[in-house]
Amino acid sequence: MNITGKDRELLDLLGENARAPVAALAKKLGLSRTTVQARLDRLEREGVIAGYALRLSDAYSARLARAHVMITLAPKVLSQVCVSLQGIHAVKTLHSISGTFDLIAVVEAPSISELDQLVDEIGMIEGVERTLSSIILSTRISR
Repeated sequence: MNITGKDRELLDLLGENARAPVAALAKKLGLSRTTVQARLDRLEREGVIAGYALRLSDAYSARLARAHVMITLAPKVLSQVCVSLQGIHAVKTLHSISGTFDLIAVVEAPSISELDQLVDEIGMIEGVERTLSSIILSTRISR
């Protein structure tokens, strides 16, 4: 993949608003509409752009309780635990990490009590030895 500076600028603009019209993107980039469309087509074809996603409003997201849940696993249960976590819709992302913990999950729920139940549910998964949760109080930067 050969990503140019203008491609990165285009990706940044799409990150801000994936529904922006091609004409508006072209104007911001100082390129023609057909050039921007050709770049989008190429980035999609090369797999740089895999799709366009929903981004929730700050007002809606602010009402959700979110947390990072760090998870320590028993030996040789990673794949089974990942399958179990994938089945929990409130788990938004799951990362393998280095250090004391094996995984970190970013979770969200409509309330603190439901977040508490969610963390308990994660802790009950077979193969999960320990969890440590940090509630997210506010988001300072989101890109």
